Amino acid sequence: MNTFRIVLLGNESVGKSALTIRLLKNYFEEKYEPTIEDIYQKKVIIDNRSYCLDILDTAGKEEYTAMTNLYIRAGEGFILVFDVDSTKSFEDIRKHREKMKKLLGENQMPMVLVGNKCDLPKPWAVNVTQAIEEAKEYGIPFIQTSAKTGMGVDDVFKTMVREIRKDREIQHEAVLHSLRKR
Repeated sequence: MNTFRIVLLGNESVGKSALTIRLLKNYFEEKYEPTIEDIYQKKVIIDNRSYCLDILDTAGKEEYTAMTNLYIRAGEGFILVFDVDSTKSFEDIRKHREKMKKLLGENQMPMVLVGNKCDLPKPWAVNVTQAIEEAKEYGIPFIQTSAKTGMGVDDVFKTMVREIRKDREIQHEAVLHSLRKR
């Protein structure tokens, strides 16, 4: 069974843990408790294949930077989460991407941009068109979610698995290509 290490990144209280708990237990915790760092595992079947997801749920606070950096280095795919009703959380996605580039280099990593809390009344602070444009600029998928209602949560993790799988296939082909040249 393939194991994929997925890292959730985003500011504090954007819903990273809530998305993870919704996936794992199909449950939403109303009470907010800041995450320090957590690792979860979930076995899933996507496209008729079995996978084990190691989900690394990072803290959104700056004081936990060292742990977050370790998680980023260990990650294979990244879910970048912002709160649709927080302009700052959306703007800070760029900071998270810059941190990834600094730690992992310029290579394109499998990522999914997630606008969470779509159950909140509109108009939101972040226009959906802005998020779509940002995702296009990065060359990654954008998904709207609500950890509270469950909307889009499965799609995020399925899409992330497909993005990692695609990346692994590209890496595998590159290795084969270099071996053929010898």
